[in-house]
Amino acid sequence: MRPAGLLLAPGSGAGRDHRTLVAVDDATDLPTRRIDLPNRLRGSSAPDRPGPAIERLRAQADELAASLGVGPERIVLGGRSFGGRMASMAVAQGQPAAGLVLLSYPLHPPGKPDRLRVEHLPDVRVPVLAVSGERDPFGSPDELSEHLASLGGPLTLVVVPGDHSPRDDSAVAAVVSDWLRTLGEP
Repeated sequence: MRPAGLLLAPGSGAGRDHRTLVAVDDATDLPTRRIDLPNRLRGSSAPDRPGPAIERLRAQADELAASLGVGPERIVLGGRSFGGRMASMAVAQGQPAAGLVLLSYPLHPPGKPDRLRVEHLPDVRVPVLAVSGERDPFGSPDELSEHLASLGGPLTLVVVPGDHSPRDDSAVAAVVSDWLRTLGEP
């Protein structure tokens, strides 16, 4: 079944109008909702704790689904960096979704490859698109390939030029748009 909508969350220090999220929103033909996380709603740039961020993501996904007249299993969740990680954790905890879009997934803190953020990944059982810069200090392409293989659903990993904030937003947006069009096809 084709997805009906896309929900995107920003990285920990950014808001809903981050340039990459806007580019993805502009490139897709799906109704898209870009959200702010609780820290931004409070006027803070300090990173959120996962609990409140996941709660907000889940509530917004359910609201988007209701506004489109579909069940939440027809919504693709995702985001950039922290936002994508929170979306993956929401799905791992049972939030229905048609798929996940992980932009610059923060596999580990820079310079700390032993502090992996992967415990929840086997519980993600939906199709996943991960788009990452070739020089991302939060996870190299080889590290992402190795550790995202633990996902419980199918993975599409696309590497683009750049680091944790690839400059070519149109390339990232095109990858996401193309992948979304293939979801739900026989």
